[in-house]
Amino acid sequence: MRRTKIIATTGPATDRPGVLEKLFKEGTDVFRLNYSHQTHAHHEQRVKEIRKLSKKYKRAVGVIADLQGPKIRLEHFNQGRVELREGATFTINTELPANAGNEKHVGVSYKDLPRDVRAGDTLLIDDGRIVLLVKKVSDHKVNCEVITGGELSDSKGINLKGGGLSASALTEKDKIDLEHAVRIGADFIAVSFVRVADDILHARKMLDELNCKARIIAKIERSESLENIEAIIEVSDAIMIARGDLGVEIGDASLPPVQKRLIKMARDMDRAVITATQMMESMIDHQMPTRAEVFDVANAVLDGADAVMLSAETSVGNYPDKAVAAMSRVCAEAEKQRVTQVSDHRINQRFEAIDEAIAMATMYSANHIDAKAIAALTETGSTCMWMSRISSGIPIFAFTRHSSTRRQVSLYRGVYPVKFDITHTDPLMANKEIIDELLARNVVSNGDYVVITKGDLLGRRGGTNNMKIIKVGESIEHSL
Repeated sequence: MRRTKIIATTGPATDRPGVLEKLFKEGTDVFRLNYSHQTHAHHEQRVKEIRKLSKKYKRAVGVIADLQGPKIRLEHFNQGRVELREGATFTINTELPANAGNEKHVGVSYKDLPRDVRAGDTLLIDDGRIVLLVKKVSDHKVNCEVITGGELSDSKGINLKGGGLSASALTEKDKIDLEHAVRIGADFIAVSFVRVADDILHARKMLDELNCKARIIAKIERSESLENIEAIIEVSDAIMIARGDLGVEIGDASLPPVQKRLIKMARDMDRAVITATQMMESMIDHQMPTRAEVFDVANAVLDGADAVMLSAETSVGNYPDKAVAAMSRVCAEAEKQRVTQVSDHRINQRFEAIDEAIAMATMYSANHIDAKAIAALTETGSTCMWMSRISSGIPIFAFTRHSSTRRQVSLYRGVYPVKFDITHTDPLMANKEIIDELLARNVVSNGDYVVITKGDLLGRRGGTNNMKIIKVGESIEHSL
């Protein structure tokens, strides 16, 4: 069973007949809606189709609503594109009409750009393909020298090298999109271009006002976010290492150590972590990944990422299902390495909550008796989250009556959701029904050990306080 989860981005390619179902059958665990593109109607229809497939295959999958955020872009050129020559002067003018760009100047969507930059700064356009040196700044103009030229077309993104653009993480568009995501039942909200913890707290407040329990993912793609990373992780449910814009701002050579550090920090702080951007980019047009892409995905798995994400590969690519299949193969092979199955997580730390202590004790016990499975009766999925922070080859099954919890745990490494309503089950028979379910799934057989966790008061949030080790085949009808 593959433990690392795969996120596939929806888009025009997945709208083709049968493609979403192929992605589902190849093992996609979570689907991403990219609110930077297309309409609310597109996203709503995709969620309906995903839920229909989930019901058909009796497998819970999550949905991420990825907000656009303050993506700072150039406006349009009157001819659609220009060629910038090295050494030439080029001006970004906030008062220029949207379609008036040419080889001398262009407008910009972010009107506060002159306030955020100064002479000597470096602007990186189109993921760093075009490099501009700021020479002079006035009220509405940023005069630049072209350091690295090339073809430049409409609506390309702008980054300030080293960070420092002050645009708010939640735009007015994001607020409208967030409300729509809540209405269509998104399980996760991804907040783009997070700078500080308050960006996440703002989104959390909006969700609370909408009475929504969706989990929040902080996308780490700004240089400033690294300066505030511990506080950001603390208030988030998960982080996404969005390597596109982040790599532009901090430099591509800095990305590998930063990625490794962020994965470790997230796991140490009991948060989920996603590695994203260009993981199998070549598969947009080709049926096989490059060897470099194989290594990239495998390294994310070996470092402990909960999930790896496909973007354009599945949203607009020619081979969406093959991209998922290839990523799945790489993940499964990397997970055979011993480093993915040993852990010293929190070995010297105090546990503040009883359910967290039970989760840690469960993983220690399961690993040391060679248990074949762990079954956690859970309301919110928190126990399963804590368990999944321990590197192990033992599958963790989240038995829960809540469909939202089943979808949310689909993001956690090594956790598999199971529909199970404990409130309709005689507590004396709960263990037997759990074992019967695992037997039906061919997960265990007679003589295997299973570790079960639950609370004295079944069906209550935060009440896990029991761990029981059961040997399959022994009489368990009346065990608690």
